[in-house]
Amino acid sequence: MTSVLTDEFVEALRARSQAYHDQHPFHVRMNAGRLSRRQLQGWVANRFYYQICIPRKDAAILANCPDVEVRRRWIRRIVDHDGTGPGEGGIEAWLRLGEAVGLTREEMLSERHLVPGVRFAVDAYVTFARTRPWVEAVASSLTELFAPDLMAERLAAFERYYPWIDGDGLAYFRARLHQAPRDSEHALEVVTRYCLTADEQARAVAALSFKCDVLWSVMDGIDRAYPE
Repeated sequence: MTSVLTDEFVEALRARSQAYHDQHPFHVRMNAGRLSRRQLQGWVANRFYYQICIPRKDAAILANCPDVEVRRRWIRRIVDHDGTGPGEGGIEAWLRLGEAVGLTREEMLSERHLVPGVRFAVDAYVTFARTRPWVEAVASSLTELFAPDLMAERLAAFERYYPWIDGDGLAYFRARLHQAPRDSEHALEVVTRYCLTADEQARAVAALSFKCDVLWSVMDGIDRAYPE
């Protein structure tokens, strides 16, 4: 009975993930090579705010999580983004992406291009991770689980359609090719271990739905600020 319940749970998560932001019209245009330099810069600058908030979200999960084994593995996410020293980590890699598309570090760090709607959506996600039960916050991270080819598709699109971008600036995407599957596999292990009742599983699916809405709202904000 438990196995059946778990299988249905995973399928519910899979179905919810179909609202992932890679289907957003702006994202579709990006992967089809239809963005202008300014639009691409706007996406990079605004997604940077999401990138710098990811470690804060993961730190909130760690602070609320009582399971030492989960914490030992989850902390790798923070190290991946912050690095262990200057010039390391995903945030640094995203800054280099910004430079590769023609932005300065000062522009990105000052948040001068940040759209209010993007800030609101990302801050809401950090607040969710800080205030909701930690297992629900873990479930919200499963947006990556059912999009295993997303990063590879994005990387291929950038290399094919935007050759003016220095290839070294795409290091973030290359790193996520192996980090994302590892992270999402662990998150799925956690939620299937801890979410055993129908109510717990429903809340986990709702958390994933919320995260999908956050990412979609981020893309909406960028799309409005940088129209076609």
